[in-house]
Amino acid sequence: MYIYPLIFYYTLGGTTRVYAEHQASLLSSTSERILKPEVLDLAQIDYDDYFISPPKSPNANTALFYILLVPSYDIDTELSNFLAHLRETHHDFRIDTAPLAGLAGYAVFGVGDSREWRTEREGYCKDAIDVDKWMARLTGGRRGFPLGQGDTGSDGGVKKTLEEWTKGIKGMISGLAKGEGLGEGMKGSGEAIESEDEDGDDEAESGALVLENGRAENPESVRKPSKRSQTDDLEDLRAPIPVDFTTTRPSSKTIAPPPKAMVPVNSPTYNSLTKQGYTIVGSHSGVKICRWTKSALRGRGSCYKYSFYGIASHLCMEATPSLSCSNKCVFCWRHGTNPVGTTWRWTVDPPDLVFAGMKEGHYKKIKMMRGVPGVRAERFAEAMRIRHCALSLVGEPIFYPHINELLAMLHSERISSFLVCNAQHPDQLAALGPVTQLYVSIDASNKDSLRRIDRPLHRDFWERFLRCMDILREKRFTHRTVFRLTLVKGFNIEEEAEGYADLVARALPAFVEVKGVTYCGTSTAAGAGLSMGNVPFYEEVQAFVLSLEAALLRRGLEYGIAAEHAHSCCVLLADRGRFFKRAEGDEGGERKWHTLIDYAAFFRCLESGKAFGPEDYIGEPTPEWAAWGRGGFDPRDERVDRKGRPKAVEVVE
Repeated sequence: MYIYPLIFYYTLGGTTRVYAEHQASLLSSTSERILKPEVLDLAQIDYDDYFISPPKSPNANTALFYILLVPSYDIDTELSNFLAHLRETHHDFRIDTAPLAGLAGYAVFGVGDSREWRTEREGYCKDAIDVDKWMARLTGGRRGFPLGQGDTGSDGGVKKTLEEWTKGIKGMISGLAKGEGLGEGMKGSGEAIESEDEDGDDEAESGALVLENGRAENPESVRKPSKRSQTDDLEDLRAPIPVDFTTTRPSSKTIAPPPKAMVPVNSPTYNSLTKQGYTIVGSHSGVKICRWTKSALRGRGSCYKYSFYGIASHLCMEATPSLSCSNKCVFCWRHGTNPVGTTWRWTVDPPDLVFAGMKEGHYKKIKMMRGVPGVRAERFAEAMRIRHCALSLVGEPIFYPHINELLAMLHSERISSFLVCNAQHPDQLAALGPVTQLYVSIDASNKDSLRRIDRPLHRDFWERFLRCMDILREKRFTHRTVFRLTLVKGFNIEEEAEGYADLVARALPAFVEVKGVTYCGTSTAAGAGLSMGNVPFYEEVQAFVLSLEAALLRRGLEYGIAAEHAHSCCVLLADRGRFFKRAEGDEGGERKWHTLIDYAAFFRCLESGKAFGPEDYIGEPTPEWAAWGRGGFDPRDERVDRKGRPKAVEVVE
């Protein structure tokens, strides 16, 4: 038999990745029956592909062996979500009791710092201990080697300890390849130890192996008496069951620790985001100046929102009240640094602090543009009064518990709002109050594609997605609703126009934005299987839009191409019945697209306290230069190439 080791790791600063690659090199030369290990980042993989059922082996005579390198942090990280996934898988009645029993075995190595946590009870290697516990249950007791612990605070460091531990792994998997079983003739191997309740003694369950001075100390095998099955028939027990109704078993549940900051100051996440240009607001919000804002300040054009909806980029603030998200989209530009989760588990900042911090951070960024060559004085002055807020930076804005209060604060200062969500939080979407325009990211037209491209964390992600479609259909009378389709070649373009048309028919949004993906060029994107080859040309986006328009017409839905912004590789489809019309009072005039927003009318409607809908704040006709085939670049601005040289705008007739 051949053994195929898969080495999983998690890292914030890159150190654990180095350990994982070093361990892979040590195992590569073990024997011909040990295949070259594969190194996988827990932050990049889809957990369902590896931890609900093992992936297929390369051939019939090969078994997989999991090795997990797990550091511990004193901040909230992706590991919290990974542990939650293991726990939920164990408790999910739809999944087998031991879904990973097909593995040859597993082993866990923890990295901790005894200078911060002196003992396991204080938190030393706590995450590794928990991973070891849940893996024991999910594999049905196929622990191949005791838990290893590397101390970054020791004289020898982690590397030496890991090398000694890996020697034991080598011997163990070599035995497996020869046909030896776990726990049979292999010193240090052991099975999962059952606990009386779900939160039992982690130390007893983990079977920890502490390595000191290059010598492995193997723990004694500990067995607890097996419990009676809850499904045993009373007739089979042959004796009455003693029941004491006067006492209760004391709960062994530990008190839940206080919530942590989502992005603590001086954490690797904080440092990474600030290097990327973010200003962190409070403990979970952020603001960042957009490159289109810089462009508009210099008279070099605004983004697609100006062509489609009349929003000048130098008047726009891009922010988010939640840097956390419930997806790990392959095209996300956040470089894998933001926290993720299915529920809010962090401290919550009040909305007034978030709002004030966003404005302060934005204005500081604008002021830094004062001395940049080419900045127009009149636009710089205009930029010191925020007129619009795009809650679309990163993360999931609707995840923030006080999102309605934050929106009300924006509107109280006559700042219009565009809010983007990922169709994974239907309850929050249903409870959402007034917003100038409501976006929902529609990254795939079917369950399999959505799972592949968005990599959602919720088990019921497709059901949540469809619920959001139905909620959008209801909200179309009170909100300007927009589908945002991000096209990724090789993921969600080929033969999916019909599926997207079905979703449009289900939700009936006011608009459908179709945009080609922007490649961020990071190793994170590459790890997700994304490259420049996945970025569609604008001609391909245009062809897809025409296919989608035709598919909608076949369903009796009259959506038409209302505008484009070629530089953003973006095209806008709109509902003809509502937004292709004659100017008010001009009964015999020509019908035109009216996609712009009358922002003053929106605030009048909002302040009136009366019910209103998206038709009540439709603006002027869409400018001719933004029409289909015109490119969407404002002729009053100057388009330049990457070196700042003037560039002609081509018009396609």
